[in-house]
Amino acid sequence: MKNTFTSAKSLLCPISPLRVGESTVRLTGLLVAALIMLYVLTGAGVIMLVLAIDYRVRAGTRWPSSPLSWLAARLVRALHLPNRPIDKAPKLFAARVGLLFALASGILTLLHQPSGLVVGLALMGFALLESLLNICVGCLVYTYVMFPLLTKLDDA
Repeated sequence: MKNTFTSAKSLLCPISPLRVGESTVRLTGLLVAALIMLYVLTGAGVIMLVLAIDYRVRAGTRWPSSPLSWLAARLVRALHLPNRPIDKAPKLFAARVGLLFALASGILTLLHQPSGLVVGLALMGFALLESLLNICVGCLVYTYVMFPLLTKLDDA
């Protein structure tokens, strides 16, 4: 039987010359998870829509950082955490996926709250994987979904 497990070293992620601080990224993920927990406890779908705006800023705007990234950077400095530079491209891709999840959760909450909660909890799981275990779900999605699609388009 073929082993389908892929190690982190063999993941295919988009790359760019731009860099972000690893501790800032991980702390931003923790802040995202905290906001989603607040959403779960209150059922206020507007929290997910505000989170979608934050993801939108991180996914690519002229602003240098989103409100959560800005807060995370300040906390990293205040706590004197190491902030090793890492590639920004996978984080941009993950922010775009996060934007879709946050929007879907916020909209679904208005239509069918349990569905909105499920999508929100999935996003919270992704944020916690990034924050606590340094596992980028965006890289997994890119490796197993986007890269094969892009390869098929190039072959056509």
